[in-house]
Parts: sequence; C-alpha cells; structure tokens
Amino acid sequence: GNWLLIWSVTLLAHTAHSCPEKCLCHKASKTADCKNRGFTEIPAHLPPEIQILQLQNNCIWRINQNAFTATPLLKILDLSNNSISSVALGAFQKLRYLQVLNLTRNLIHYIENKTFSFLPHLKELDLSSNSIIRLPETFGNSTGNITLLSVKHNKLQKMERILLESLPNLKVVLFKDNPWQCNCNIFGMKLWLESFLYRGGISDGIICSAPGVRKGKDLLKVPYELFGACALRAAPVPPASSHQWPGSEQRAWPKHGPHSEPGDGGRGGCEPKARPRPVSLRHAIATVVITGVVCGMVCLMMLAAAVYGCAYAAITARYHKEHLGPVRQLGTPEEKEPFESSMA
Repeated sequence: GNWLLIWSVTLLAHTAHSCPEKCLCHKASKTADCKNRGFTEIPAHLPPEIQILQLQNNCIWRINQNAFTATPLLKILDLSNNSISSVALGAFQKLRYLQVLNLTRNLIHYIENKTFSFLPHLKELDLSSNSIIRLPETFGNSTGNITLLSVKHNKLQKMERILLESLPNLKVVLFKDNPWQCNCNIFGMKLWLESFLYRGGISDGIICSAPGVRKGKDLLKVPYELFGACALRAAPVPPASSHQWPGSEQRAWPKHGPHSEPGDGGRGGCEPKARPRPVSLRHAIATVVITGVVCGMVCLMMLAAAVYGCAYAAITARYHKEHLGPVRQLGTPEEKEPFESSMA
C-alpha cells in the first residue's frame, strides 16, 4: 500500500512538471515550444511555471474553458495559424499575468462579449487574418490596459464605438483590409478615430469599401455633411429592430449633436447620399430669412435715424433764425469797419 502511494505521488509530481511529449521546454526562458506538432487541442501536462507558450502552426480547432488552468503564469500565448473557429467564454480567465495574446490566422467568425475577461495585464491583442464579421461591445472586465489592437484582414463592416471607448490606453489600432461600410453605422468610429489620432494614437486608417461612391476613400476624408441625413433616417426605426447596434451604442452618440445618431443597423443600407440636398436647402432658406430680417431691422434703424436727423436740423435752423439772426445783423457794421480801415 505504501509503495503504491509513493509511486502515485512520484508519478503525479513528474507529470506536473514534465513537458508534453511533442514539445520542447526550456527552463531558463520558461518557454514551452509546441509549434508545428499537429496538436488538435491545447496539450495537457504543461509545466506550471512556464511564461511563454508557443502553439502556432498546429491544428487546434477549439479552446476549452479549463485549457490553461495548469499554466497560470503565462505572459505570452501564441495560437497563430491554427483552425480555431470559436473561443469558449472564460477560456483565458485564469491567465492573470497574460500580456500578449496572438490569435492571428485562424477561422474565428465571432468574438462574444467578455471573451477576454479577467486579463488585467493584457497589452497586445492580435485578431488579424481571421473571418471576424462582428466584434462585441466589450472584450471583458479588466481589459482596459490593452495598448495594441489589430483587427486587420477580417470581414468587419463596422465596429462598436463603445468597444473602442472601453480601451482608454490604446496606442496602436490597425483596421486595414476590412469591408468597412461608410454609412451611418460607422459615423461613431469616424468621431472616435479623429479624437484618437488627435491624442497621438497610431492607426492605419479606415478605407471604405461601400457604398460605391466612397469605395477606396479614407473615412476621415468623407465630409460630415454626407452623414447629415443619418439622424433623419434613423428616426422611424425603433431600437429593437437592430441586432448589431445595441442600445448602449445609441446612448454613446447623442452627446455629439444631431448628426451623430446611429443609422438603422438592421437594414445595413443607410446610405445618406439622397438626403443632403433637402437638408442644405432648408439651411439655405433659413439663412435667407434671417438675413432678410436683419437687413430689414437695419433699414428701419437707418430710416429712424434719418428722420430724427432731419427733424433736429429743422429745429436747429429755426432756432438760429429766430434768436441769433438779429444779433448777427447788429454786429455787421462793426465787423466791416476794421476791414474797410485796413483797406484804407
């Protein structure tokens, strides 16, 4: 019995600190090199003290919820170039010290709300080269320290502005090669990106894919006037009809004025091009009316001033004629005398 107990403890200790058969573990660098080994899931029995786990170039297709409970000290996790199509909620939540998470070149379509919760030290999140068509309102609790986010080479048509605002420490954000729809739904991103760049942030910009007239154009160079009809079009559409633009996004917009209402996300075709003319015409008519009123008031004031001036002049002239006339006539001979004497 005692022998069996000692053997079990020894086996457990060996298993706990051993390296998986196909991996190379480096104690000095605290690295487990498991890349290019044909793994279909996260290998078990990894050394608990490792800080770097290299799993790129495998066939991993899912990440279970308890996949990393045995490696709580990980700082760098590289899962690039696998076949991951979905990530279980809480899959990474035990990795309190994780700083870099690389999920590039996978088959991810969706990132659910709070997928990366409880990663307070996460600084770099690379989601590029996937098939992501939707990002959530938040990556999770305690993700505010992310400084680099890459979503390039995906299938994103828009992105929640509230998600970007939940990452106050972002320094670099990469958007390249997505089919961005430059309609009402993206106006919030335009405002956020302008503010981000003004604060010194670095970005590769958002290049429009649609509508046709804006294809290939930089979102920052699309004039504000072209988004003027968004609020008008959004008005008849109830918030509940939109799956991809939840109410919280709508709450984030009004503080930027009437043009910053989100569009009708449910239809996805909120093309404001047809509306600018009526809006501009209304502004032009209002300008003409205001100008006319101001001019009329100025004219009335000038007329009143002219009437007052004429009346004052008439009264002054009458006063001079009645009171000062005789005095001037009496003084005339005396005034002439010196002139005549000087002539003499």
